[in-house]
Amino acid sequence: MRSDAFWRYATLLPAILFFVLLTFLPLGNLVALSFHHVEWANSKAIWDWVGMKNYTDLPQDNLLRAGILNTIIFAVVAVALQMIIGFFLALWTTRVTRGRVFYRTVFILPILVPGIIIGAIWKLMYSYDFGVINAALGVFGLGPVDWLGNPNLALLSVIIVDVWHWTPFCFLLLLAGLESLPKDVFEAARVDGAKDGQILRYITLPLMLPTLIVTFVFRMILAFKVFDEIYLLTGGGPGTSTEVISYTIYRRFFTEDQTGYGAAMSIAVIVLIAVMIITATRATTRKGDTA
Repeated sequence: MRSDAFWRYATLLPAILFFVLLTFLPLGNLVALSFHHVEWANSKAIWDWVGMKNYTDLPQDNLLRAGILNTIIFAVVAVALQMIIGFFLALWTTRVTRGRVFYRTVFILPILVPGIIIGAIWKLMYSYDFGVINAALGVFGLGPVDWLGNPNLALLSVIIVDVWHWTPFCFLLLLAGLESLPKDVFEAARVDGAKDGQILRYITLPLMLPTLIVTFVFRMILAFKVFDEIYLLTGGGPGTSTEVISYTIYRRFFTEDQTGYGAAMSIAVIVLIAVMIITATRATTRKGDTA
């Protein structure tokens, strides 16, 4: 037994060490970078120690504040819609007897499309002059709408794209959870005269809570890292109406060459997201235990 355990750990050790190096070496370098101001001379990086200055400058960064606010709004609204739509699509699919494979295939198609293609397609659809959405509005006598150029509509327009793109992710996870639920519980409830609404509220949702929590956490993590849709559709504009954290960090790192400051911003964002995800997970789990 001891020999088996030794070889088990010995074979896993290289993979574990490799994973640890890939995780903690870049993170450690990012932390060290956040305490320096970096300049480039003769193709070499010159690190100047600035201590906590990069971190103390963060609260005064208006662009960062806008990015945090927009990211929170984006993540909460988009993930909530994806969870609701994905759950009811999954629930409906489990009840379909004919064409189930066809519906599943159609529902997961958006997640298979590369992000750059999605950006190009939706940018054309949102076009003020010849977009298909404004053309459809024109049929009903409604004027064209500047979906991506109006500060009041730009973030909502990006959220719609994200919901279309990522709802299949929630659909797949929730569908797997629904199909793994014990059938005898539902049969017993129907024998006792329970209606569909009662079954959904008192049986389906409580049993699905672990799957709902996992799906919610995964999607929140991905939503807080949104970048490609913002970059391709709006570039953070107009103004700062669609500025998100990932795009702000990209600006600081690559367009403004503030490497040390961008590293400090990255560390602060990592901590912020971790705290928010842990808090949301604990709150959801606590509600599940109460239920």
